[in-house]
Amino acid sequence: MTADDSFNRLDDDDYPAYTMGRAAEMIGTTQGFLRAIGEARLITPLRSEGGHRRYSRYQLRIAARARELVDQGTPIEAACRIIILEDQLEEAQRINAEYRRTAESETPATAS
Repeated sequence: MTADDSFNRLDDDDYPAYTMGRAAEMIGTTQGFLRAIGEARLITPLRSEGGHRRYSRYQLRIAARARELVDQGTPIEAACRIIILEDQLEEAQRINAEYRRTAESETPATAS
C-alpha cells in the first residue's frame, strides 16, 4: 500500500488508523478499558505488523457508547451486551424498512 492509498483510506470508517493510546485519549478512557471491551468481544481491533492494536473510527464510536453506559453505572459486560443488541435492532429495522419499500413498489395502486 502506498502513502497515497493510506491517506485516501482515512475517510474509511473501518480503516484501523488509531493506536490504542490515541484511541483511549480520543474517547477519554484508559487502554485497560479498550482491552476489556475487546475481551468482551464488543470490538476486535486489527493488529499492526508489530502486533499493536489499531482501531477504526467505527470501533471508536462503539467504544465511546460503551464508555457512556459504564459511566452511567452499567457493568462493562452488560454494556457490551446492550450495544450488541442495539446494533442488532438497528439492522433489523433497516431490513424491515427495505422490505416495506420493496413491497410498496410491487403492490399495484388501487383505484378509489
